[in-house]
Amino acid sequence: MRVKLHVFLALVLVILIQHSVMSQSKSKQDPLPVVVYDENVNDPLTSDELLKIKEVYGDRAENDILSHSQRLKDVKNILRNRVEIVDAGDKDMSSFTKLSQVELFNDFIPSLSRDLNFNPSDFNPLKYKFDFYSRNSAIYSVDNTTYYIVIKSQHD
Repeated sequence: MRVKLHVFLALVLVILIQHSVMSQSKSKQDPLPVVVYDENVNDPLTSDELLKIKEVYGDRAENDILSHSQRLKDVKNILRNRVEIVDAGDKDMSSFTKLSQVELFNDFIPSLSRDLNFNPSDFNPLKYKFDFYSRNSAIYSVDNTTYYIVIKSQHD
């Protein structure tokens, strides 16, 4: 009788664990929509975009980005379509992560540094470890300014 009870309890436990694991991983298994690029990613790089890539990738720019059509398309998409800089005016931005809290992407250029003054017209988002491939968009406030940066999800 005790053996049957132990087997029954073990079976119930296994079923509960399996159900829990499946329900938790279901959302992670939802397929991502296919990324649809704007037509502008087919246009050649501008000199400004090339400078931004080289600023971050240095000698590795050609090998790691420029000679790989899909990577180049992804970077163009980031620079042209997925980063928006907005002046918030007097809106409260204190709930958003500050740009100064985002790590620099200095894996290729260890001497890469943050800009001393924020200028929306020449901001290089590639310099920062933004989660460009997240399922969701993100907003960052720019320290000591009225600006915020929106990193749009590639799946929106």
